Amino acid sequence: MLSVLSPVAGTAVGLAEVPDPVFAQAMVGPGTAVRPHPGPQDAVSPVDGRLVKLHAHAFVVVGEGGRGVLVHLGIDTVKLAGAGFERLVDEQAEVAAGQPLIRWDPADVAARGLSSIVPVVALDAEGDVISRAVSGAVERGTPLFRWA
Repeated sequence: MLSVLSPVAGTAVGLAEVPDPVFAQAMVGPGTAVRPHPGPQDAVSPVDGRLVKLHAHAFVVVGEGGRGVLVHLGIDTVKLAGAGFERLVDEQAEVAAGQPLIRWDPADVAARGLSSIVPVVALDAEGDVISRAVSGAVERGTPLFRWA
């Protein structure tokens, strides 16, 4: 059982609330999302593992049993070409759950006309049991869901 932690502080909501059909319809995979608190904050690793992909606005950490967890900071934030995001580690680094990976400001994303919601997705989890552990207020490091 892999516990996936919240990468940001905010309010946990279902993927259906993400204003992007690819995430909302769980085409990327099952999971949940967090509406982040406004203001500068660090997005942290949701699991222990290897940081296999690191973009300014998104990252994938592969943890226990080769399970990959995608964290996407906002919707359509790739359009910002890295503006407003600061990478704190290098791709391929071994990271611990709760370790800061990217510094960003959700209020800045929203001011640019984009959604700051943060999908947290279990990649390649077809047929696996994903249980949503929490909804409502979360801090960084709060368990979001379990992946069996």
